[in-house]
Amino acid sequence: MQDLKRVIWLASYPKSGNTWMRSLLAHYLMPPGKAPDINNLRQFTTGDTRQDFFDAANGGPFRGEGIEEWVRVRGKALRLIAGSKQGHHFVKTHCQTIKLFDADLIPPEITAGAIYVMRNPFDLAPSFARHQSADIDTAIERMCLEGNLMGTPTGIYDALGRWDDHIALWTGAPGLKRRIVRYEDLLKRPAKEMRGLLEDFLSVKVEPQKLARAVKATSFANMQKQERDKGFAERPEGMKEFFAKGQSGVWRNDLTPAQVGRIREAFLPTLETWYPELLDETAAFAKG
Repeated sequence: MQDLKRVIWLASYPKSGNTWMRSLLAHYLMPPGKAPDINNLRQFTTGDTRQDFFDAANGGPFRGEGIEEWVRVRGKALRLIAGSKQGHHFVKTHCQTIKLFDADLIPPEITAGAIYVMRNPFDLAPSFARHQSADIDTAIERMCLEGNLMGTPTGIYDALGRWDDHIALWTGAPGLKRRIVRYEDLLKRPAKEMRGLLEDFLSVKVEPQKLARAVKATSFANMQKQERDKGFAERPEGMKEFFAKGQSGVWRNDLTPAQVGRIREAFLPTLETWYPELLDETAAFAKG
């Protein structure tokens, strides 16, 4: 039987830095001048919602009628994705590492490892709201919803679930070789974070000048400019800008005390584990 343990998942909750991570890896790992722009990242990596792979797995155009049909075809589509390239390759996902209808959404038999990118929920909420074309209160409500799903018009889904469960499942998945990256740390020290990821996780010897060029090429300003000049194919319908702010700490201006309080109440144990530096400030902010 063919060994398909080739997929290194690029996993995150939406709007946590997945596109930036894919771009950084592409600009470092691909030959000079060959790294794709934001609209051609599929030249370097792919995603688990690709319509063409679902069509192939379905034996014809896939138009799912519900979650169960998506799960039935997803396993076949993922095996096709795993076999589409030799050796290890990257696949974007927003799904949790759970079973649905007795099927693994992240199948161990095709999984070589995972890079998990997380972002604090206070900054995530307003960005997720723009992504969902929703107000911030609705976005927070969805971040707290166990059955939270996103889907395409053809019935291909992302099983997001709750923000805290998403983190717990990916960071605690047994037997999974993983590298955890906080978006905030990547913002502060992109070269240092990428050096650790490349050397310690991917066993790639880092060339400092090459890494510096990759960081510069994928700066938020450069990605914003690409979106302004060319658009962004992955931008959800109705969303004005995919690359809107890309900063840490925007919650101080974007959220109300009540909204900060809701997020704290919903996710406090996860905040204590992954974002202890935000506990005091958000507690004071929530009091108004």
